[in-house]
Amino acid sequence: MTTIWQPVEVRGVLEIPGLPGVRVEALPVLPDPRGSLHELYRSDEIPKGFKPVMACCSWSIPGVTRGPHQHVYQDDYFVFAGPSDFRVYLWDDRPGSARAAKGWFINTGASAPSRIYVPRGVVHAYRNVGNMPGIVVTVTSLLFKGEGRRDPVDEIRHELNPDSPYRPPQA
Repeated sequence: MTTIWQPVEVRGVLEIPGLPGVRVEALPVLPDPRGSLHELYRSDEIPKGFKPVMACCSWSIPGVTRGPHQHVYQDDYFVFAGPSDFRVYLWDDRPGSARAAKGWFINTGASAPSRIYVPRGVVHAYRNVGNMPGIVVTVTSLLFKGEGRRDPVDEIRHELNPDSPYRPPQA
């Protein structure tokens, strides 16, 4: 299956047309003489109903893709602030959607800092397209592996299934 890709620009606050519930926001960056402050999330600006319970960060080296995967119960709120650039890939796997036939991509990171809300059922992946390691902060609505890390991880890992139609374009 060939995916028809649509670009999404990081500018202001936007719910992606055709991808209900996915929200892309330009990350508020407040410079001052010491450097800058990046507002990762604010309780008065996160999507209604999103109740964050955990935050983590991951470092990705240039060329590395994380995902694609999706969650059954978990919603994710990503922050791409740098120091590298990333390309985020999204597909809607919810009932009645185009599934893998339609995908969206967002260029983000140091050159376009953003916050991206991805509800459950939306397949997502991101690739470090920059030339240095980059950090991604993830705020989630579920604890990783549940209370005490005793439960299965809430992920459908398409990257481990060679027959999955969810594939980002080759770099």
